[in-house]
Amino acid sequence: MTDFTFNTTPSIRQSFGGAARLGEVLENLPFAQESRDALFVTDPGIVKLGLCAPALNSLRDRGFNVTVFDAVEPDPKATTVLAAVEIAKANNVACVVGFGGGSSMDVAKVIALLAASDQPIEAAYGVNQATGTRLPLVLVPTTAGTGSEVTAVSILTTGTEEKKGIVSPIILPDIALLDAELTLGLPPHITAATGVDAMVHAIEAYTSKSPNNNPISKALALQALDLLGANIRTAVRDGSNITARENMLLGSMLAGQAFANSPVAAVHALAYPIGSLFHVPHGLSNALVLAQVMRFNAPACATAYAELAPLVFPDIATNRSPEEICDDFIEQLIQLNVDLGLEKGLRQVGISESDLDRLASNAMNQTRLLVNNPREVTLQDARQIYEVSL
Repeated sequence: MTDFTFNTTPSIRQSFGGAARLGEVLENLPFAQESRDALFVTDPGIVKLGLCAPALNSLRDRGFNVTVFDAVEPDPKATTVLAAVEIAKANNVACVVGFGGGSSMDVAKVIALLAASDQPIEAAYGVNQATGTRLPLVLVPTTAGTGSEVTAVSILTTGTEEKKGIVSPIILPDIALLDAELTLGLPPHITAATGVDAMVHAIEAYTSKSPNNNPISKALALQALDLLGANIRTAVRDGSNITARENMLLGSMLAGQAFANSPVAAVHALAYPIGSLFHVPHGLSNALVLAQVMRFNAPACATAYAELAPLVFPDIATNRSPEEICDDFIEQLIQLNVDLGLEKGLRQVGISESDLDRLASNAMNQTRLLVNNPREVTLQDARQIYEVSL
């Protein structure tokens, strides 16, 4: 067995309704004995829906002085993070709570880092470039998709329309609080897109060419796909089904642990430009290119894809060659997107053939991800994948 490293959030707590008891969680952290000034990071949609009100009430009832930063946007900008860092410093906050989807949690991670460090954000981009320490950090996901609550990754949009990542164990939170009650009101389309996002995390983690692909990540990816495949249709069709919602949130977290240590690859590399250039939600961006990236990769990892297929689709016939199972798996994933009500191709999100060169060029900048792909991707390959995904 080759050497590997596995890092994850040290404390993971699943508690239905737990967000309404967030104050009890924070008051037991060491910092709370000296200061109860907290920064609460979220987005305007979460505030409008009232999802964060019980958590904020709980914090204030326990004596926390809470500053709310609710300006996080989809595909969050580095400038947004820097504005929040100034607010954190001005209010002398002693901890950070990230409450929301992947964008809010990613922003919270970097705020916690930069508010306790003099390192410029530009110096933190890349793998293991972050230095120093961070403020105590608690993350509470409101969607079942990104797994950001257990990843050492934060993805930000820079001024060049390019997404860059800060990747370091330093930004793993102290606590991830999984409260499926927060996901009960998610619309079907968001449930579907974020759920497929989590499935992509597991598929790419399992097949990653990263030298740190490891048995723990593989086992987590398998368990994640088992949960996600069995529950995504129910969660989309019946959003009030508590069991399905809890299983989706757990599956998302497990997939997050998997890809945090066995990194994702070309699906994400090609999805990022779709999000940054056309403002398509990240989960949907992944869903739109997943099948065609898998077709491209199949010559290099058909056996691995065949191993995953029955976890997502238990009725798939496995008494065939890996290549045949793989082909069937891809076709059924395409049909799953249709069944879940997701857009069928890039044209449906406003992308035309004239945009493909720009997308492909941008995707090739994602070298941190492309290096993990089972098959090398050239500029022409990327353009061809986009073309067949139209």
